[in-house]
Amino acid sequence: MHQNNPSSPAGLSSPLNRRQFIARGATLTGSAALWAALGSKSWAATADAGSNAPEMPNINIGIIALTDCSPFVIAHEKGFFKKYGINATITKGANWAAIRDSLSSGSIHTTHMLTGMPIASTMGLLGSPKKPMIIPWMVNRNGQAITLKSEWKGKVGADPKGLKPFVDSAKKLGEPLTFAMTFPPGTHAMWMRYYLAAGGINPDQDVSLITIPPPQMVANMKVGKMDGFCVGEPWGARAIADGIGFTSVTTQDIWKDHPEKVCAFTAEFAEKYPKTVKAVLKGLHEASVWLDDVANRPEQCAIVSKPNYINCQKEIILGRLLGQLDYGDGRVVTDPNPMHFSKRNCNYPQAKFATWWLTQFRRWGMVTGAPDYAGVAKQVMRPDIYEEAMKEIGYTHGGVDMTPETLFDGVTFDPAGDLEAYAKGFAVKSLKG
Repeated sequence: MHQNNPSSPAGLSSPLNRRQFIARGATLTGSAALWAALGSKSWAATADAGSNAPEMPNINIGIIALTDCSPFVIAHEKGFFKKYGINATITKGANWAAIRDSLSSGSIHTTHMLTGMPIASTMGLLGSPKKPMIIPWMVNRNGQAITLKSEWKGKVGADPKGLKPFVDSAKKLGEPLTFAMTFPPGTHAMWMRYYLAAGGINPDQDVSLITIPPPQMVANMKVGKMDGFCVGEPWGARAIADGIGFTSVTTQDIWKDHPEKVCAFTAEFAEKYPKTVKAVLKGLHEASVWLDDVANRPEQCAIVSKPNYINCQKEIILGRLLGQLDYGDGRVVTDPNPMHFSKRNCNYPQAKFATWWLTQFRRWGMVTGAPDYAGVAKQVMRPDIYEEAMKEIGYTHGGVDMTPETLFDGVTFDPAGDLEAYAKGFAVKSLKG
């Protein structure tokens, strides 16, 4: 139900409360006729029908200092949010747990988030308080990297099998190697786990896998706290610039056009403020199209590099966005699949991505027994909201994609296939139940 909102924009009349609406309608037509006319429409859909103005225009948006926070920052800085009635405040979080807790408590209203986090929060997994969250928008594809310490240059390249002798030797000495990711159910955790396992290394038994906030990865590698890490850019490029590591693989080497960050809301907020959610998505759409014009990327980097956003030299951010990929160990290539934000149906919240995450939760013992693959995906992924928002601005999207995906180890994920068999079929796993 809509409530009178003191933050409504000037010039917009406050919506009638339910009692006023019924009384006024009854005076004009009689209450029975009024409710017959409303049919099955919800109160929220009826109270301010005909207006797309956000119910809650003043929105606090969370980000983490990563290149893929760019759509939120650009939508704010270039006026795309304002175009749709959103007065945004951008709040940089210290780490992903803080971002999750701020969204759950309502101190931020929407956020830049790792794909697996709304799934884990909805299910109450991995230390996440159970709080239903939704993904009506995928933010970006590609653009993360796995960094290894410099002393392995020339010894370990793109194949993680080259790591196994070092892992086995350290484990035998009782001093397991340490690898870092940014949050247990998140994207970087899944890419690091998948990479290690493809090399015959069990991330739960053979190494120590720790959580480090993205902006602190390079500093922790510098002081010898870990032997490798997976994080979003620009921190992989920064490690090379600082001479402390090299890129073994980018995540697009692991899975071309993989899902990465999302725009997340609590289910409760989305139900209460549906037009606000759609206004945010419309602003993100315009920002994402702007970002995918490569001519705009120098300006993008000049904006997002500022201390209140990423706090990193703009030149370090720009290189990999332009596909200038120096792995730091002698391999220098033009990346055919750098980070993108809009093209190739990037933003559609595909159910198959949620089900892939659930197969990995299952594979690594993060759930006991088979999860409700289809049910959880339907609860979290909300293409209905995305489609409605895009229809309102006349944008034609690519729709549902159920194409199988083959990752760098040659294993194919078929979203229409036997998901439980896929999860249990890996040679390296930590199943429970």
